[in-house]
Amino acid sequence: MARYFRPVALGRKHFLFAGSNERGKCLALFYSLLASCKKQQVNPWEYLKDILERMPRTQTSQLRDILPDRWKSNTCRADLYD
Repeated sequence: MARYFRPVALGRKHFLFAGSNERGKCLALFYSLLASCKKQQVNPWEYLKDILERMPRTQTSQLRDILPDRWKSNTCRADLYD
């Protein structure tokens, strides 16, 4: 059980050295996305590459659709129909 909280403690330590509150928030957001990828068993590099390419064309109302849990299901469905 202690191993489960280790990344959170390490993240908290790193947030102290982010440089500012805004940078700390950005780092926390990035860290949360990576943790979500891990939980959903999504390759974080593939995920980040894909969403960074799609973000300029994505409307604010559609941002939930590119979160790791939904992104995984979208890519799995695309694989089924290829």
